[in-house]
This record gives sequence, C-alpha cells and structure tokens, in this order.
Amino acid sequence: MIPAEYVAAAEEAAALAGAAIRPLFRSALLVEAKGDASPVTEADRAAERALRGFLGKRFPDHGILGEEYGAERPDAEWLWVLDPIDGTRAFLTGRPIWGTLIGLMHRGEPVLGLIDQPVLGERWLGVKGEGTRFNGQPVRTRSCKRLAEAELACTAPDMFPEADRAGFEALRAGARRISWGGDCYLYGLLSLGLLDVVAEATLKPWDWAALVPVVEGAGGSMTGWGGEALRMGCDGRVLALGDPTLLDEAKASLAGGGPRPQ
Repeated sequence: MIPAEYVAAAEEAAALAGAAIRPLFRSALLVEAKGDASPVTEADRAAERALRGFLGKRFPDHGILGEEYGAERPDAEWLWVLDPIDGTRAFLTGRPIWGTLIGLMHRGEPVLGLIDQPVLGERWLGVKGEGTRFNGQPVRTRSCKRLAEAELACTAPDMFPEADRAGFEALRAGARRISWGGDCYLYGLLSLGLLDVVAEATLKPWDWAALVPVVEGAGGSMTGWGGEALRMGCDGRVLALGDPTLLDEAKASLAGGGPRPQ
C-alpha cells in the first residue's frame, strides 16, 4: 500500500512544476530561443528545482533522480524519479503533447506515477494496487487481441539504434496503423483506450518510471521488449500494451520474426 501522503505530495509537486513551466510555453522568448540557454532549458531546470526542493523537504530520507540535476541518495528505499518536461521538441514547437513526469520507486519497483500536462489541465495518476485516474476519473485501456487491429504509436523513428530497427519495423508492419510524436503523452492516450501499442527505445529511467503505474493501473502492461519488468539498469527499450494478451505477438515481432501467422 502506497502511503496517501506520497500520492498527495506527487500532486502538489506537479502543481509547482506546472507553475514554473506554463509562462514559457508558446512565449515570445521561446520563439526567439537560440542555444543551450534557451527558455525551454530554463523551464526544465526551474521545474526540476521546484520538484526537488518540495520533495526533498517533505521526504528528506527519500532519494531523487532527475534528468537535469542527477541523483541524490539513489540507494534510498524510496526514490523519486523526475522529468520536468518530457517532450522537449513538442514544447519547443508549441505542441501540447509533452508532460511533467513524477515517478516513485520502492526498492527499485515503480509504484506511483503521474503524467501532468499543465497547459491542457490533464493529469494521469497511477498507484500500484489501484486503478489509474485521469483528472480524478477512472480510466481503462481497451481490448485488442490481434496486432493487425492495433493502433501503434512511437515518438520518432530516429530513436532506434541500428540493432533495433528491424524489430521495430516488423512490429510496425504487423500493426494496423502507426502514429508518430507524443513522448509521455502517448502512454496517457493508451491508458484512455485510444492507442493499443507504444514501442520505444533509448529511454532513460526518468522517461519510463512514472509511466509504468499509469499503464498498468489502467489494465495494460509495460515491459521491456522481451516482456521483462522495467527496473534500473534496463536497456531502455519499452513496450506498452493496452491489452496484455498482445505480448507474445508483439515480442515475436520485436525479436525480428515478424507478426505471427493467423
């Protein structure tokens, strides 16, 4: 059972991050940004500082791992995993398909996850042992028994190293259709029953830790490409399924064998 105060803290932290980010989204400064000191970078850093300051004060014994500022107490029993803006390219180009990710791991297992889209006012909350909620309302993934009927999504084709491209292309060929772009927002859409499969690679812990409880709490599964649990040190290849019965077929495709015959 995840303490209620941890869940409440994640929601409070998301509000603080949103307050730091919103003023720069589609701002004149953002349009004019050049170089490493761009407002999008400042938005990332300001939001992570807000998250770290709040969570560090509230839970001084917990660890924190963030994209911008690295790790503090990474071996702690409870570890907050933060990505202040997941979807920088979308943020930079004014598309509201990015989000703030706040995850909590207990002894290496993702147990709490929050996807917050502060501009649209959309929030997904997943807690181990409970159903995922979207803006406070329960949500479920949809049934999809065959890859040929599945809506597949991925952030970008260039995220796959050469060794992974054949497997992904086999999965793509077997799916009904593919949609590109979305980062963490794709996993939220999957939890709403609007997508069936998300397959990606080269993800870091702050990219996936918050997503696992959201997807699983909505009735889906989120694993590595071989069906293994996502934990620290994994290879960064992730497979999210709205209907877990697709796992064997999706694994076969990603392994390079193509869709299974029907």
